Amino acid sequence: MKKRYGIGVAFCCVISLGVTSPGAAHAREGMFTPEQIPGIANDLRATGLRLDPAALADLTAFPMGAVISLGGCTASFVSPKGLVVTNHHCARGSVQFNSTKENNYLENGFLAASMAEELPAAPGSRVYVTLQVDDVTERVTGGLGPALTPRERFTKIEQRRKALVAECEAEPGYRCQAASFFGGLQYKLIRRLEIRDVRIAYSPADAIGKYGGDIDNWRWPRHTGDFAFYRAYVGPDGQPADYSEDNIPYSPPHYLEVSSAGLDDGDFVMAMGYPGRTSRYARLASVRHTFDWQYPVFVDLLADWIATIEAAAPEGSEARIRHESRLAGLNNTLKNLGGQIDGARRNALVQRRAQREAELNGWIAADPHRGLLAQAIERLDALSEERAAEARRSFWYGNVLRPQLLGAAQRLYRLAHERTKPDADRESGYQERDMAMFRQRMSVIDRRFDPVVDKAEWMLFLRGYLAQAEDMRIEALDEAMGLWPEMSDEELSEKLDEYYESTVLNGRETRLALMEATPEGLNRHADPFIRLATALHETQMAREEAAKTRAGRANELNPQYMRAIINWQQSRGHAAYPDANSTLRVTYGAVMGGSPADGLLYEPFTRLEGILEKDTGEEPFNSPLAQLDRIRAGDYGGYYLDSIGSVPVNFLSDLDSTGGNSGSATLDANGKLVGLLFDGTLESVNSDWDFDPEITRTIHVDTRYMLWVMEKIDGAQALIDEMTIVR
Repeated sequence: MKKRYGIGVAFCCVISLGVTSPGAAHAREGMFTPEQIPGIANDLRATGLRLDPAALADLTAFPMGAVISLGGCTASFVSPKGLVVTNHHCARGSVQFNSTKENNYLENGFLAASMAEELPAAPGSRVYVTLQVDDVTERVTGGLGPALTPRERFTKIEQRRKALVAECEAEPGYRCQAASFFGGLQYKLIRRLEIRDVRIAYSPADAIGKYGGDIDNWRWPRHTGDFAFYRAYVGPDGQPADYSEDNIPYSPPHYLEVSSAGLDDGDFVMAMGYPGRTSRYARLASVRHTFDWQYPVFVDLLADWIATIEAAAPEGSEARIRHESRLAGLNNTLKNLGGQIDGARRNALVQRRAQREAELNGWIAADPHRGLLAQAIERLDALSEERAAEARRSFWYGNVLRPQLLGAAQRLYRLAHERTKPDADRESGYQERDMAMFRQRMSVIDRRFDPVVDKAEWMLFLRGYLAQAEDMRIEALDEAMGLWPEMSDEELSEKLDEYYESTVLNGRETRLALMEATPEGLNRHADPFIRLATALHETQMAREEAAKTRAGRANELNPQYMRAIINWQQSRGHAAYPDANSTLRVTYGAVMGGSPADGLLYEPFTRLEGILEKDTGEEPFNSPLAQLDRIRAGDYGGYYLDSIGSVPVNFLSDLDSTGGNSGSATLDANGKLVGLLFDGTLESVNSDWDFDPEITRTIHVDTRYMLWVMEKIDGAQALIDEMTIVR
């Protein structure tokens, strides 16, 4: 039976929702899927929602119809002319792509004087509008009996998912996904309009949009204007099209009105977005591996990696501009993982997970009919241990494959092999539906590659790899590159020079032409990166085959584990919501400060005057002089909040969020845009694994600050006039 969640809503019977009592002064756990909204409607109303909760379950209605995905960040339409608002850090890669040393939009900001002057976003940029969600569990897993081998099970599921996607995408202009929920217990087919012509309309300078930089990242108080505007374009016929000067702005069926009245402490807020990934149901073996080994090792590598890029790409150089987005991402990850490690220790995550599993085991043992669940979970734990061991074995080898031209060579060689198969049998990422994105990824390398930096990074990764024991290294790699553990830095450097001096993959047209190459042609190719990709191909395929077999085992065991979790939580009156998986979710709560540690108090709002207090005139606390003068003059415009005596800059809420929620529309009780979700506090980041209602806080940029900057600092009055401002 197929359940459709587009215009009509059906509530899946495997989900039982229990929520905290109305008015409780702590965070409400849960990133709820739209079809779960009827189950929490009463609590939504009690918490303060004035809209009909049913509207939040209808993807074609307001406000859900205005919320979109950028494929990694969230955004929303804010005008009938396709104007899109998202976070500054979500659009920053496109700003970087268009920047040069002579015309540095990162430093100076960008504002198009008219639509004709809007700049194309980075290649591969997309706006995805979710239109429909269908329950297709039976079509994916129906009839898959226990006689199937793990590899056969994996293949059957992937074939069925690809067939569903192909059927969904038969009409041009759509991008579909057969997404897994609850560890494969449920599958949904998600249909999205794919808008391919995306342009930058406005992005404040880093001195506003990235104010505080990595120092303030994941910290409170914050004073960051983390907002920017894209515009979505379609062909003259209204259908998605590649970039063309003839294209016209997309007319969304719904767009958000922007509030300049805003919020105060304790007010209801909700956010709609596409959270990337949480691991709240991960087994203890996975938790231990992550926090005892993976995160600590990666944190050490990240610190060295950042230092390597900074040394090879000096401040102000063209190479630094090309690597600004990568540095921002690496610094963000470094701080996040440090917070995750500290949070796991502070909250005794491993011990709490062990206790939860003991309680689950006790519930299973209490009923002899649950014996098969116990066996499945025991096998799942063994699989988790296997995966952890393989992750440790492959960690350094995986990093050695990071150089951009080696990655391009491997993708091109794999494409040549995949093109020998019928399209339906090709690996995901190499089907005809993927070729436009493939070409764009091959093109974007030109603006994000520098051979000196790339070589320095490769040296770092190879040094780490060569320091490992022999059984942790890969014979094919050692032989192909002529590596040995005692190599000096000079010997290794000379060897890598041969790659960068002889390659032809640093040319965009060459890379694009090689998309049509055959395996035989690439086998004869003289490029050193292609030769290395050729030498590693069999090893890569063998490793992938083993991973697919493990995935097939997980496809059988995870649904049984999640069925146990759902029923156990139902017996305790707790919510059973799926882990985040980059699909549309709703989270709700209130504007709220907090006290994450003894003696540490977080107020719910920050003020313009806080920018003055932090400003040093040096990056990252180098606010524009015009902004400082306006603040000193008390020029608040119509954006003053009496309760704080200033214009609010950022605010805190108790919403449940994670990566991918960046840019999520933060709405008030009436569905008006009052902010953009852009970060969490460092104390909160461990909630990806174990939600803590006492300390979970999310950070938003207030629309009043957005409008103040647009009006008073950057002169973006035309965009303000284009939006519907609710005063």
